[in-house]
Amino acid sequence: MNRTIQILAFLVGLYLNSVSLLAQAERVTFTKQVAPILYSQCAPCHRPGQAAPFSLLTYEDARPRARQIADVTRARQMPPWKPEPGYGQFQGERRLSESQIALLQQWVAQGMMRGDPADLPRMPEWTDGWQLGMPDLIVSMPQPYVLPSKGRDVFRAFVMPIPVKAASYVRAVEFRPGNAAVVHHANIKIDRSRLSRRRDADEAGAGYEGGGSREAKFPDGTFLGWTPGQSPRVSADDMSWHLEPQSDLVVELHLMPGAKPEPVQVSVGFFFTNSPPARTGYMLRLGRQDIDIAPDRRDYVNTDEYTVPVDVDALAVQPHAHFLAREIRAWATLPGGTTQPLITINDWDFHWQDVYTYAQPIRLPKGTRIQMEYRYDNSQDNRRNPNRPPRRVTFGQTSTSEMGSLWLQVVPRNPGDLAVLERDFEPKILRDDIAGNEKWLEMEPRNAELRAELAACYLEANRIDDALVQLQEAVRLDPAPGRQYDVAGVLLLQQKYDEAERSFRLALAGRPEFVEAIYGLAVSLHGQNRIEDAIELYQQVLSRDAVNIAAHYNLGRAFAARGQNDRAIQSYQRAIELDPEDADARQGLARALVMVNQLSEAMYQYRRTLEIDPTRLGALLDLAWIIATAPNLELRVPAEGVRLAERAVAITNRQDATALDTLAAAYGTADRVDEAIRAAEEAISIALAASDTALAGQISTRLDSYRARRR
Repeated sequence: MNRTIQILAFLVGLYLNSVSLLAQAERVTFTKQVAPILYSQCAPCHRPGQAAPFSLLTYEDARPRARQIADVTRARQMPPWKPEPGYGQFQGERRLSESQIALLQQWVAQGMMRGDPADLPRMPEWTDGWQLGMPDLIVSMPQPYVLPSKGRDVFRAFVMPIPVKAASYVRAVEFRPGNAAVVHHANIKIDRSRLSRRRDADEAGAGYEGGGSREAKFPDGTFLGWTPGQSPRVSADDMSWHLEPQSDLVVELHLMPGAKPEPVQVSVGFFFTNSPPARTGYMLRLGRQDIDIAPDRRDYVNTDEYTVPVDVDALAVQPHAHFLAREIRAWATLPGGTTQPLITINDWDFHWQDVYTYAQPIRLPKGTRIQMEYRYDNSQDNRRNPNRPPRRVTFGQTSTSEMGSLWLQVVPRNPGDLAVLERDFEPKILRDDIAGNEKWLEMEPRNAELRAELAACYLEANRIDDALVQLQEAVRLDPAPGRQYDVAGVLLLQQKYDEAERSFRLALAGRPEFVEAIYGLAVSLHGQNRIEDAIELYQQVLSRDAVNIAAHYNLGRAFAARGQNDRAIQSYQRAIELDPEDADARQGLARALVMVNQLSEAMYQYRRTLEIDPTRLGALLDLAWIIATAPNLELRVPAEGVRLAERAVAITNRQDATALDTLAAAYGTADRVDEAIRAAEEAISIALAASDTALAGQISTRLDSYRARRR
């Protein structure tokens, strides 16, 4: 019996010792298991100087917050990664594995032990400088913007000229927030129109409220943005993007006020390459913008779809919405009926938005239908609803309004299909923008900037009268120089030069150094044939802005109108130096060269013009006429003259007397006399029908010469 008891006691002791050893083996410590997780998944934001409110680099940092760490990781609130697994695979997923979450839970349950210091891995090193090395160009805000303390989140755009003198190719962009503690995220865009610059000038202080202007865009379909912890945006080797001279950098910031005023001064580094892009991306945007959500509506749905007209690869996706959105889904239905998920977020959070790059490009063949469905909750049950009690919410750019956009970066598989995609998709975007701004205006009828944005959409849709109505109301609400300038610009389009002059002068009364308004005033005087005054103003513009291509071109036109062709040639040549693809300047130069009898050089410039724009009627007719009538027989190329003139006649649908007259002359040079006679007779008939007896008489004289050659 004693022997049995001894054996049992031994076995029990052995068991208890084994359990003790096993428990010791399974103990989770900070140094061995927890620190590696925090270093890789949390420290990019949770370290000094970054956006997170506290550091998690040391045991002393993590121990007081251990239960919070366990709770938020178990709920998958942290790290902030919103896409649902199984609905698209993305690069750089900030998602803890189940085993990592279990280790954190076990660490807390076992008493949050520090562990053996020898087990602690080496802490990662983060550079305080540029992550990609020294940029080729750094563009920074010239002075900081001071973010007020407390209050609502701030959305503000900052505009900075980009000092490049020649067209460049950009391979990467790196953003530095300057004050990561208050910068929630940034969108980085490029504006060549200077519209963002004018908006900035109209508002005191650094930047202006809201997002960038309509002309501020992601370049060449490339997402450029920043969120805390995000790596710099580096383009694929064959997808650099084009940066033109005289472009402005527009940085749209979402700022979160703190307990005290905070300075914000961002910088953007550009990294260039000599390699032009072999592929160019395009940005698709889905989402109806006529959003109108009644108070207490729990199940508002925003759906949209688009069928791609060409084969494309999807590279990245960015969903966007505000506080009322709850669920976000996007998918593609391929031509054969197969469904391809693009992204799903079941717990949308306005504060955690990002660009998600697919692990592998997703092929979407021609005929694929891209679809999205966003669900919104405007009830008090939505804990993120900023309105208590709930109120009506419509589309708008402010955080108290609502949006629902799905941006999808695609690349046509055939580079030649990019133009097809643009032509097919741009009308959809314009319709959506008009609908959204009209809906927003219902809520904010006294918003002058919104009226200006709607006017820009109307202009793009060729609704010029509607645009003028909106801009005139914007001036009534806010008679700032930029508003007066916008009204004057539309009046110029309508060729109401005297009215445009008055509006430009009002703009200059408020801002005498407003260079764009000085230029606009010059154009309005030019339109009234006040050539001397226009020349003086064009020269004023160029004294302040020597690279203003339009001013050089129009100064050339003014000199040509005054008969100073040598000076006109100089102005046109300067415009071409700045932009070799400027067809207007090349055509103007060609005409001035004709006037000084430099026909050979004029013909070269006409041919270059037609390489840039093959359908340019004036260049077709002028070059065909020189070929047909040049006194120097060496300049005559009859076959080319006929081809050019026939193209001009086709463009005008045989309804233009000058085009037919030119064709007759070209036929005559090519010894196709019968065809010359028929073309001239047709031209005379059209000229007489238009009561242009002078032109009909000139063509009749030439017709007589053709007939004389037939006898």
